[in-house]
Amino acid sequence: MDWKSAIIGFKAYLVLERSLSENSIDAYLRDVRKLVEYLELTEKEIGPLALGRIELEAFIKYIYDLGLGDRTQARMLSGIRAFYRYLLVENLLDEDPTELFEGPKLKRKIPDVLTYDEITTMLEAIDLSTDQGHRNRAMLETLYACGLRVSELTELKLSNFFSDEEYIKVVGKGNKERIVPMGRAAIKQNTYYLENYRNQLPIKPGYEDHFYLNRRGRSLSRVMVFMLIKALAARVGIQKNVSPHTFRHSFATHLVEGGADLRAVQDMLGHRSITTTEIYTHIDTRYLRTTIMECHPRNRKQVL
Repeated sequence: MDWKSAIIGFKAYLVLERSLSENSIDAYLRDVRKLVEYLELTEKEIGPLALGRIELEAFIKYIYDLGLGDRTQARMLSGIRAFYRYLLVENLLDEDPTELFEGPKLKRKIPDVLTYDEITTMLEAIDLSTDQGHRNRAMLETLYACGLRVSELTELKLSNFFSDEEYIKVVGKGNKERIVPMGRAAIKQNTYYLENYRNQLPIKPGYEDHFYLNRRGRSLSRVMVFMLIKALAARVGIQKNVSPHTFRHSFATHLVEGGADLRAVQDMLGHRSITTTEIYTHIDTRYLRTTIMECHPRNRKQVL
């Protein structure tokens, strides 16, 4: 049995025997397809009946490394379990590889993930009556729109901002460059910041190409961004442990929940493969832009 026929049978099982809602069925099928995407990404030609616990553990570790939230990971694992229960019911398997499956032992706690409404609340709470407010709005829009690390944000260069093409070039870990599309809401805020605030600053020598600057014309520190976000979250009453990295995790979680391809999310985050070799190639910029525009909530809702 191949994956295509297994997924068709699984859908029929969910409809006829489980009588689930259309949304629940779509969620279960999406979770199984993410597993198939992972196998294709890691070049593992394993059918659904041959897949074992080792490969499933590797998949769970993979989605953890993508930075998805706890609930998203748990939901995806639930979908995989339901798929293998179906294979058992149909007597296609003798043993369930997900039985007693707890996932990998994770050494670090995944930061909280903000909902789209919480992120919107934080963005709209920024005081735009001040010049620094427009800079802060532009920075937070960029964190969420592009899934940047805080160091990538503070080191973003003016020469790597391409507003007409709607993307930025990011220098990540190990000085590796990647192209990340930027949505319209972020483009708008950043363009306003450049045209109405940054060009009025007394820029210090050596900082001419730094994108985000403080009032003295120097680059911002990571601590400054951290404190800004902490204060903003407290102001709007969000009780979660919010940091710049929370925006990165929210970016990844919301894209995957919106149906984004795992490979595109991995490439936009600048993550290496969990395997010993790098198993993905650079993706065409137009494909990444399509993923951002179709799957990122601030673009689906057409927020300008």
